[in-house]
This record gives sequence, C-alpha cells and structure tokens, in this order.
Amino acid sequence: MKNLLYTFLVLLLAVPALSQDKLDYLDVFHLEWISDPQISADGQKIIYARNYNDVMTDQRLSNLWIVNFDGSDPRPLTTGNQSDTAPRWSPDGKKILYKSNKDGTTQLYLRWLDNGAEAKLTNLKKSIGNASWSPDGKWIAFNSFVEEKPTPFVSLPAPPEGAKWAATPKYIDDMNYRADGAGYLKEGYSQLFLLSADGGTPRQLTSGKFNHGGDYGWSPDGKSILVSANRHDNAEFDPANSEIYEVSVQDGAVKALTTRQGPDGNPVVSPDGKMVAYVGYDEAYQGYQVANLYVMQRDGASPKQIITTLNRDVENIAWSSDNKGIYFQYDDKGNTWIAYSDLSGKVSNLANNLGGLTLDRPYGGGTFSVSDNGRFAFTYCSAEHPADLASGMKGNPEVKRLTRVNDDLFGQKKPGRVEEIWYTSTAGQEKIQGWIMYPPDFDPAKKYPLILEIHGGPFTNYGPRFATELQLFASKGYVVLYTNPRGSTSYGGRFGNLIHHNYPGEDYDDLMSGVDAVLAKGFIDENNLFVTGGSGGGVLTAWIVGHTNRFRAAVVAKPVINWYSFVLYADGPAFFYRYWFPGLPWDHVEHYMKRSPITYAKNVKTPTMLLTGEQDYRTPMAETEQYYAALKLNKVETAMVRIQEAGHGLTNKPSNQINKAEYILGWFEKYRSK
Repeated sequence: MKNLLYTFLVLLLAVPALSQDKLDYLDVFHLEWISDPQISADGQKIIYARNYNDVMTDQRLSNLWIVNFDGSDPRPLTTGNQSDTAPRWSPDGKKILYKSNKDGTTQLYLRWLDNGAEAKLTNLKKSIGNASWSPDGKWIAFNSFVEEKPTPFVSLPAPPEGAKWAATPKYIDDMNYRADGAGYLKEGYSQLFLLSADGGTPRQLTSGKFNHGGDYGWSPDGKSILVSANRHDNAEFDPANSEIYEVSVQDGAVKALTTRQGPDGNPVVSPDGKMVAYVGYDEAYQGYQVANLYVMQRDGASPKQIITTLNRDVENIAWSSDNKGIYFQYDDKGNTWIAYSDLSGKVSNLANNLGGLTLDRPYGGGTFSVSDNGRFAFTYCSAEHPADLASGMKGNPEVKRLTRVNDDLFGQKKPGRVEEIWYTSTAGQEKIQGWIMYPPDFDPAKKYPLILEIHGGPFTNYGPRFATELQLFASKGYVVLYTNPRGSTSYGGRFGNLIHHNYPGEDYDDLMSGVDAVLAKGFIDENNLFVTGGSGGGVLTAWIVGHTNRFRAAVVAKPVINWYSFVLYADGPAFFYRYWFPGLPWDHVEHYMKRSPITYAKNVKTPTMLLTGEQDYRTPMAETEQYYAALKLNKVETAMVRIQEAGHGLTNKPSNQINKAEYILGWFEKYRSK
C-alpha cells in the first residue's frame, strides 16, 4: 500500500514518538482510514479503500483491499502511490470496476479477481463521476462533464504576429459561474454516459442544458436508468427542485416520475422492478427540512411517505433482496445509524457508530453496503479512531470490527478521552448535547484552558467521532468543548428550525450555557477561555466576540461577516436568500444587518485572528477582509491568515490540516495567561 520510501519516512518520523504519549502535527501523515466498503452479493467478501496521507506529495492516496466477511485473509488488491477508489462488484461477482489515477488522470479500470488481470476502460479528459454496472453486467453507466463552447459575444481583431496583447476578457452571463472547489466554471453540463464492459467509446445518454450529476440507479431489466436532476427551465433560480427522471437506455428519452415542488433524490428500483424508493420532502423554504423516505409505483404513481415517526434525515437507501423493505442510514443525537424499514414504516436499528471519514473535525458521514442475504459492511468509528471496517447482519445485534489500521500509531500515541455532556440552555430551556475532550493524562485537580470549538453548517452535527484538529488541541494541554446548539441536525425538524430566519441568535446562548456547564466542573481556568469555529462556526465565533468579552482570544475561520454581501457573492446565489432569509437583501436590509457580525464589530475587544482559504468561493475572502479592516479600524488586536491553495474545506491538503491547527494554537498561546 505505502511505498518503501514512504514507509521509511513514517518510521523515521515516528522515532521521537516512542518516548511521547501525545499526538503531534506530523501524526497527520501517520493516520489511515477505511472508506467505501462494498460487500459482495453473496455476503462472503468485502472490498474497501484503505486511505493514507502521503508525506512526500502532500496528497490523500488510497489502495483497494479485500477481506472475508468474518475479517479473515485481508490482502491488498492494488498497490502503489496512487488513488484507487469507488470499487463496484460486477453482477456475477467475478470482477470489480474502480477508479484510479495511476496513469496520471482518473479513469475507469476493470479487474478480474481470479487472476488479477486488469483493463483500462476509459481515457477521458474530463472527470468521471459515479459509475455502476448494468444488471446483466454488459454495460457501465457513469456521469461526466460535457464542455460546451460558448458563442463569442464580440468578434475581436487578432493581434499582429509577435504582438503581446492582454488576455481575452471573460464574458459571463450565467448565474452560477463559480463554485467552491471548482473555481470559475467552464460552460457545460454533467451528463450520463454508457460504456461497454469491454471498453470502447462511451455513448452520451442524456443531453440538454441540465446537470445529471445526481444519484441514479438502473432498472432491473437494464432498459432504463433513473436519475435525480433538476431539468426545469428555471433550475438556476430554483436550485433545490429536483425530480426523479426515467432515461431510456435505447434512445435517451426522458420521462419525469415526480412532479412536486421540492427535492427528490437517491432513486432505487426494487429488485422485482415494481417500485421505486427515493428520498425528499415537500418544499417549505425553511433553512432545514427533514429528508423523508418515499416509495412510488414504477411509473411514478401513488407516491407515499413510508416512515412517519422517525423525524430524522434518511440517506443512502438500498432495497432488501425480497422487496419487503429498505436499508438506510440516519443521524440521531450526534451518532449515525444503519437501519431497516419495512414498507409499513416499522424501523429497526442494525448498527451505530457509522462514520469516521471527516478526519479533521467530528462531523457525521460514513457509508455502508448490504448483500442479498442481509449482511452489511460499513465504516465504523469512535472518538478514539477514524474509520475502520466493520460488518454485521440483519437480525443479529452483534457487529464485528474487522480492521484496526491505526493500532500502530495509537500504540505509541495516546488520544484525548471524549465524554458526553448534556446541559440546559438559558434560552428556552432547550436540552443541548455536547462533548468534552480531555488532554491525555488529564488531572481533575488541575486547572486547564478551555477551547470552545463550534461546528459549521449550521445544519450539520458533531458527535463522538475522531477529530484530528481537536485531538491536537487536547495534546497541547487544552480541554475542548464541542456541542450541537440549536440548528444542528440529528434532533428533528423543530430543533433544526429554531434558527430559521434567526441565525445567529439563541444558538449563542446554547454555546455560552455549555461553557458555563464545563466551568462548573471545577477544572477550567476561567481566565483562559478561547473560542474558534469554521464556516457557520466562524459566523458564531465572530458573533460571540461581538457580544461578550469573556474569551481571551478567538480564531474566526472562513466566516460570513456580512449577510448582505454574502448572498450576492457566494457560490449558488439563488439558494441562501431563499432559504435562510425572508427575501432578497434590499427588501430586508434591517433583518440582514441584524444577523450580521459586522454590525457588532464596534463591540469587539477580544484579540481575533481570521483564517480563510484563498480559493474559498463559499464564504469568500472578501468576508474575511471586511472584518479584518473593521477590527483594525477599531484598533482590535487582529491578524489575517490566508491559507494557500485551499477552498472552503481548508484542509484539502494534509499539510493544510497542520497549518490550520498550528495557527489557531499559536494565536491562543500568544494570549494565554501563564
């Protein structure tokens, strides 16, 4: 998996750690994690990606491994310093389809499991999205971007030979002209393609000025593909209104199966071909809406919500082989579950602790797959380790952890212990869940500095999941508090929408009540309180320092500072004003500015660092620059850190994960009283 040079460097870097017991920055390059486990149809074997951070190239790389369902005989299928991802079993179980960049660009490969022979199936210039087998194993569907050449707006004269003129201006007339992680967009759309399993030239299946990059699934007879897409004429103005479409494999004819206002996605046809399961909701234009599970007839008739009592977002659905129920995952109180529902809506939980794929902070996520006989494989995590591989079976409560890919590291390094905490907010007596991370070798008789770390979103959740960044904070002697204030997901629609048109608001009180609850335990130095958060957490951090001076220092990461400018400058301008605010900013100036941290910049006394990616188009650098100028004008001690080659995620490269953590800790150490 790791080449010899990498292994040598890991061992070299680990030598000093033999006498240490705390995680350090370079341990970012020692961590491994499991992703995308795919169990065979007969439930006998599992193929998965084993991921690592390469210290020489500063990239996240992965190879494919295979293991028996009981965890025996693990071995690599691919090797080398490359990224091998998205393994998919052929219907006959004899081959796997996967993506790899082993030849420099990401392409589709086919591997025979009996002898290890491989064939490269594609040689495309554009990126390849999700790929899947047809039921008979003869075809492969995938989505990919199709660039369109724009018609020139003007006819410019050509410069004389040898002349050096300015670059040609960029003419933009699309609403969505840039996106975080992609930069300025080329003209074109994501389309579905068909490729023979023997290779050859892909055939474009969909067309038109619509994106077909959403979830899709084959019909059992292989004659059509169901895809989630927004093919409405006003799609750019109504971005969440997707439908389920049936696309004919023979001629590309498109038929809409859903028509309601609101998002419909993740279509999966039942094995007998009679029903379609999907997720979505009736649009209410709220900041947060619970995604429900629906089933309709194969032709789109008689749509029905199956689960009516869960009040949690349903994700990653899969039919049982007997057509009697649906497997899915959902978040509840900061934990992610695999569950099963029969068609009457009766839900049975199968396993929890699904996740471990967001290494820097303890967000939800994770994935699972299920076999025809009810066996399943999933990414298993805890607060002490990133994703490992685990397996289980419907009807058997026992879950078995199959890998321990970080035991070598944690045999030398001791992570901070995480403890759940529940407390009551001063605002409305809401019950709030949080977690305390303790430094290694914590002594309750001592006093420790506290970092309040706030999640983004805001409609996401934290939980008892491994978080490298927070572990690094704890390793430097800080107690870390992270919570799920109102607006967080995994607590139902009411709790999530307590911040609807009211963000920031009483979520501030939830956070301050959490700090008070930890202070009451007696081991926190109340003169050394610090606060940080990113994205939505950056918004709340800036809001906090504009409303209290109790923190010695703050780091505001990738924030929104001015909601008026944000909704006009962030990627996806048609979304935020419609769902997060009562209307367009010029029609609701007072409301926008009341919720903007820039309005309260005059109150800030706390030393505040700002930290944002140079290529962030979600909460653009201009937001950070506004706040930096405001604090400077008010003579507040401040600094601006511009993370290079980074978008909104900030930690696109492993080294940027180190950069972010070290700058935050460096700022706190500068103002920490000794």
